[in-house]
Amino acid sequence: MLLLALDTATPSVTVALHDGAGVLASSDEVDARRHGELLLPAVDRVLAEASRSAGDVTALVVGTGPGPYTGLRVGLATAVALGAALSVPVHGLCSLDSLAWASGLDEPFVVATDARRKEVYWARYADAATRVEGPAVDRPDDIAARVAGLPAVGAGARLYPEAFPLPHGPGPEHASAAALAALAAARLAAGETLPEPRPEYLRRPDARVPAGYKAVSRA
Repeated sequence: MLLLALDTATPSVTVALHDGAGVLASSDEVDARRHGELLLPAVDRVLAEASRSAGDVTALVVGTGPGPYTGLRVGLATAVALGAALSVPVHGLCSLDSLAWASGLDEPFVVATDARRKEVYWARYADAATRVEGPAVDRPDDIAARVAGLPAVGAGARLYPEAFPLPHGPGPEHASAAALAALAAARLAAGETLPEPRPEYLRRPDARVPAGYKAVSRA
């Protein structure tokens, strides 16, 4: 197995290569406005660091969000295109699950990332490998009572400490392709069938057709 993982659902452009036993190389760059510019160079860099070529890859896994429309679709479109070009399967996993896996927690906790508009994308977990609620998008105040008393992981939790008063240690803050790859490898090794790479936008994109727009008809 040589699993290429990538995720652009958060401000981090993250790529990793996993051989079924461990992560061979990884790259993480935080820049919410340059997903499209940074992703493919990161893929090339990770492959070179591991002394592998794209032709060695046997499968891909991509973070399916939730996340902002523009950033999320960069990773998904790239993964699907690479999978088609290499004739290898492409799997999808919830991006919040990678933060949960990276936390290593073996107790109930919550993951929250910044959804902008004063909202968070969030999910609740029984442990690092088991999601029990979500993903969803809500205002922090609206879910504060539901997550009260739970350790919180992710940039969203740090952004709204009044709703998530129990931050877990130093991180993780953003999605991690290394954790995504490790989680995918563990599930594949256990004989699980991973989901298809379908985006979890949870809400409509920010772009809108201008008000008062008039279609021009041909005479």
